[in-house]
Amino acid sequence: MSGPRRTRSVDAYLRQTRLIAIFALAALIAGVVSDFTNGDFWRRHSLLAGLASSILVVMLSAAVINEILEIRRRQRWSTLAQYVKFELVRNARMIWLGVLEVTGLLPDAEPQQNFIERSAMAVRDTARLTDALCVVLDNPDTHERLHREISFYAEHADEVLGRWAGVMLNVELYAEMIDRHVELAGDVSWIGAVLDNEYPPDDPRQRRRARSSPAVQISVEPGSKWLADRIVIITQLAETLDHGTLGIALQIVPVEWWKERLQTGPPS
Repeated sequence: MSGPRRTRSVDAYLRQTRLIAIFALAALIAGVVSDFTNGDFWRRHSLLAGLASSILVVMLSAAVINEILEIRRRQRWSTLAQYVKFELVRNARMIWLGVLEVTGLLPDAEPQQNFIERSAMAVRDTARLTDALCVVLDNPDTHERLHREISFYAEHADEVLGRWAGVMLNVELYAEMIDRHVELAGDVSWIGAVLDNEYPPDDPRQRRRARSSPAVQISVEPGSKWLADRIVIITQLAETLDHGTLGIALQIVPVEWWKERLQTGPPS
């Protein structure tokens, strides 16, 4: 089965495009040097020389020029891109912190400095998180609370992506990143539809929406263990996207630049 065309991570995507550009430049330099040192070879093999020059032109235009244009596009609206990434981080963090809160695994907020790190460690403990979710799903009261939370996360993700996805698709790097967050939003929406189908909401409009969801056509194994495993996967995906997107966002516009801007006085 073929899935979306992605690199392992956004950082890997950046390294890949830059390596391709470096390789294209190295091939161009090697071709120029070879023309000076062994020019007779290329004159004797004109067809091979023409093919090699065409390949170099394609590599140079596809890798180097495209990379330069991508960098310029990213820099042109870098503050907006950083703002959108912070919104994506907020959405992902809301999901995985919310699941921890429902399961009772959310650590104390003090000290605030390492609250996120301690919470992330709880998310990565797969066995413990799975057991806690099974307990939540087996209890009617906590099950209903988790159901409400997931419905809220699905609506919030739809709102964030609907507002900013079109903007982020203008740059290839940001398009790959937004695609990962669309996957997260789709997973949350799917789990929400499964829960709506099992426990129809009171609102008639929500019931009609749940009834029309494609998730009702996908077979679901009985019991809380299957559902808990899926929620664990989604929670860990949200935490991973939180960490990765925040790292890229802080690279776009450095924190030092913002500090300098905030220290400036009002315009004259």
